[in-house]
Parts: sequence; structure tokens; C-alpha cells
Amino acid sequence: MEAKRLCSRAGRWRQMHPAAPIFSANSYLVHPTNSLNSSPSSTIPDHQKLNCILEACKFSSDFRTAFQSHAKIIKFGYGTYPSLITSLVSTYAHCDCLDLAHQLLDEMPYWGFDLITANLIIASLMKVGEFDFAKRVFRKMLRRDVVTWNSMIGGCVRNERFEEALRFFREMLNSNVEPDGFTFASVINGCARLGSSHHAELVHGLMIEKKIQLNFILSSALIDLYSKCGRINTAKKVFNSIQHDDVSVWNSMINGLAIHGLALDAIGVFSQMEMESVSPDSITFIGILTACSHCGLVEQGRRYFDLMRRHYSIQPQLEHYGAMVDLLGRAGLVEEAYAMIKAMPMEPDIVIWRALLSACRNFKNPELGEVAIAKISHLNSGDYILLSNMYCSLEKWDSAERVREMMKRDGVRKNRGRSWVELGGVIHQFKAGDRSHPETGAIYKVLEGLIRRTKLEGFMPATDLVLMDVSDEEREENLNSHSEKLALAYVILKTSPGTEIRVSKNLRTCHDCHCWMKILSRLLSRVIIVRDRIRFHQFEGGLCSCRDYW
Repeated sequence: MEAKRLCSRAGRWRQMHPAAPIFSANSYLVHPTNSLNSSPSSTIPDHQKLNCILEACKFSSDFRTAFQSHAKIIKFGYGTYPSLITSLVSTYAHCDCLDLAHQLLDEMPYWGFDLITANLIIASLMKVGEFDFAKRVFRKMLRRDVVTWNSMIGGCVRNERFEEALRFFREMLNSNVEPDGFTFASVINGCARLGSSHHAELVHGLMIEKKIQLNFILSSALIDLYSKCGRINTAKKVFNSIQHDDVSVWNSMINGLAIHGLALDAIGVFSQMEMESVSPDSITFIGILTACSHCGLVEQGRRYFDLMRRHYSIQPQLEHYGAMVDLLGRAGLVEEAYAMIKAMPMEPDIVIWRALLSACRNFKNPELGEVAIAKISHLNSGDYILLSNMYCSLEKWDSAERVREMMKRDGVRKNRGRSWVELGGVIHQFKAGDRSHPETGAIYKVLEGLIRRTKLEGFMPATDLVLMDVSDEEREENLNSHSEKLALAYVILKTSPGTEIRVSKNLRTCHDCHCWMKILSRLLSRVIIVRDRIRFHQFEGGLCSCRDYW
């Protein structure tokens, strides 16, 4: 309330003095109580100290102290320090005083910032997640260089605005500024996160056209790009055509093979790496252990975990223990996974407890599942869903209801499934039960036809997966509108028979959709590639590349 009152006061002052800079407004607003009235002999605060104060104000929403700090910044001549301007904008935004933040940015032309300073402000705003404000600064700049564009594109990727990163890249290509290796590294990362095969080809082609020299960073990024776009064979071709002298290149290839469930191939690359006398690092072993986990290679996973410590003197980190807990848990060795957690030399993190919880759900161990839940300090919707699903699978409806009541009490909403497909360079997104697409009627009509055909082939909806004590018909309706089914129906609607289908999803694909897509791949004689949160699934001829182990 206090912050809003002061903001309102600032707004009224601005209406009375529209031409005056905001610094005058702030001085006027705070002079009765703040330290601006302190004696001339008072100590001048260091700009780094002011930065720390503003950061504290941001997290505590202490608007009055932020106001006072703003006045001090002006009084002591720190008004052109990019880090302080960034902190001020971010603090005002967090204190719900967007008007002041916007006014601060509106006056940038009056400050006379040079290009380097403006670039630093954009980079700093992106670093603290203030994307919209960084974009506002960018739009006000009269001149931009490659650093400006790189800060915007890289910032978009860092803040998970991947499509926006591609839009900025296209805009850059139409400007008089040429992209460099750093530009392409960010754009490649954005394409990889989107899983955009179309853009992957365009970006790679542009790199060749503009004669961008491949270094180990770009080489690793290209392998990662094609792996995450579901084109593992292209990733292999890139790997085989480049220098292998940096460990990051090997790591990208091993991790790419791991997410495609090609554990034996990943192990083969590791052996080749050893033969070429390239020393693996901790990331290499995360990739190898992940590959073993996706394919149930428990003994091999144990061997590599031991090799890492004994032969390469690499001490296991949280990620390595997490991979081992996941490996053991997926294989049904839930008690052994819990024993490993208890034997860890460091405190297990939330990821490790979630891996155990997931294993408890899959292998119906509610007692240990409750132990895992108790150890997770900040439960998200996925944690509640796992526990509730576990009770539902055991038909413990009262316990499942208790979990749902906990979700309501804690204000936790279920994270909705979201899937997306790329057609003609355009990304189409779908949510579970989505009816917002312009072609919704046609999509559901295609989907209903596909479901009827799969049922004739023996498909039975896995209604036990729906965490509600409702009728089988209602459960089946819930399953039929999963986001990946809607996305797949849309691709079938818009493409010709035989075309390969690629779908990306933000969550782990469920057992029902997995079984359905296996049958559908055989019925339609199509290859269906699904990238979920964990790995790739390639459905072909009624089988999946994961061999039903995921």
C-alpha cells in the first residue's frame, strides 16, 4: 500500500511537471525524510553498496528505501552507472511501480549514454530477467552494433523466449549488422530448445554461407541442435566431420545419443574418446550415466560410476548421484536407490528426491514415496501428481483425495501438458483439452477417427492413470484430449500420408499416449518422433525406440 501511495504521488507530480526528469521528481518526493538532508560531511556511499541495497529492496519490496537510494544515486553522481540503472528499473518493477520504471527508461536519451553503456544496461536487464525493459531500451537506441543484437538474442534464449530470439535474429539479418559466432551460438541454442528442425537447417546454412568458422563451442552447439531436433543421424555426421580435440564436442555427442536412448552408441563414443586420449570430465559421465539410465543398463552404470572415481579421480557431484538414483529407480531397485541417497556425502537436492518419488510411483511403494515427499521442501504440482497417481494406482482414493486437498490448501495448480509442432517454419502449440486453435473442429474430428481406429486394433485407454475417482468414460475423455494427441492430429490433418511426424512436449509422455502412438505408427505406416521432457521416442511399425523402458 505504501509503495502504491508513493507511486501515485510520483504520478501526480509528473502530471504537474511533464517536462522535468524523473530524478527531480524523486528528489522532491523523498526530501522530507531521507538522507539527502544529511550534512555535507557525511560519507559518500560506494556505488556497489547502493547496488546491494537496491537488490535487497527488490526482494523485500522495500519501496521507500529504493526511493531514497535513487535520490542518493543522483546526488552522488552515479546516474550513468549501468548496473545501478538496471537495479533501479528492476527494483521498481518488483515493487509494482511500473510507471516509474518506464519513466526511468523514457529518459534514457537525456542521459547521453554511449553505445557501450546502453549495451551494458541491456545485458544487465536480461541477466535479472527484466526482458520487457531490456526490449524497451533496445527499441530506443539510435545505433546498434553486434553486441547489442547478441545481448538481445542471448537474453531471449536465457529467459526462455525462443521464438522471440528467432524474430530478433531475422530482424538483425535485415539490418546492416552482420552476425558473428556468438550470435549463432545463441540462435542455435534457441532452436535446440524449441526442437525446430526447419530453423536448424536455415541457421546452419547461414553459418556456411557467411563463412562462420567452427570452433569447439559452435561445433558442440550444432551437435546438440540436431540431437534435440530429433535428427541424431545428422548430429553424428556433424560430429564425424569436425575436430574432436575438445571434450565438449564429445560430451555433446554422448548426451545427444543418451536422450535418444542409444546407450550402446554412447558407450562406443566414450571408448573412442579414450582411444584418442581425450580425458573425460564430469559432464561426460553425466551423459554416460543418463544413457545407461534410459536403457536400464544397471551394471554398466555402476561400472562407469566406479570408473569415474577410481580411474579418473572425478568426485561424484549431485548430478552424478541423481543419475544413479534415477538409474536404480527406473530399474525397480527402489530400496537400493534410497540407500545410495542416504550414503551420499552431501545433502541430496530436490531433483534426487523427485527421482526417488517417481520410482516409488512406478513401482507402487507409497511408504518410501511419502519419505521422498517429506524431504521436498518446495512441492510443485508434479510432486503432488506423482504421489496422487501412486495412491490412485493402488485404488487408495481417500489418500489421493487427501493429496488433492493439500494441493488446494497450498494453492498448487496442476501443470498442464503443452505440446508443439512445426509446420512450414511456424510453431503450433496445444494444451491438454485445448479448443483455442482456429481449426479445432477439424482437429477433434481427425482425433476421434484415429481413436476409433486404434480401438479396433485392440488399444485400451489406460484409465487407471487419471487421478480422479470418476467414471471410466470421464477418465477416457480426459486421456483423449492430451496435448500430444491434439498436436499429432493436427499434423495428420495438414500433411500427406507417409510424412514423418515430430512432436515436442513439456512433460514426460504418459503410458496411455505411448501405447496409442505405437499402434498409430503401424496403422498409418508413419514414423512418429516425440520429444518429451526426458528423452526422444521414435515410434515405427508399432514399436518404440525406448523399448517401452522410459
